Amino acid sequence: MDVTLLYFDDCPHWKLADRRLVELASEGLDITVTRREVHSAEEAERLGFHGSPSILLDGVDLFPAPRAVVGLTCRVYSTPDGLAGAPTLDQLRAVLACA
Repeated sequence: MDVTLLYFDDCPHWKLADRRLVELASEGLDITVTRREVHSAEEAERLGFHGSPSILLDGVDLFPAPRAVVGLTCRVYSTPDGLAGAPTLDQLRAVLACA
């Protein structure tokens, strides 16, 4: 599976999402992770970038948020422990298992 991690460097949460994706790959999950830095508001608009980090599978956002703003912002995810800067390992496993 081709997973793309969209991020912008000023957001610290992308590194946590990246570590979790790397961990899943090391556990044997068949994923290839491509990291793509978003550099400008224009690029964010063109990509439909809903904040950093965004995790896509074959170009489709794994955690769609209907009212998410497009732009260079930090994204938050609803997790069992409340809002967080990245999905949990279990959340990532679950959405990738369904793909």
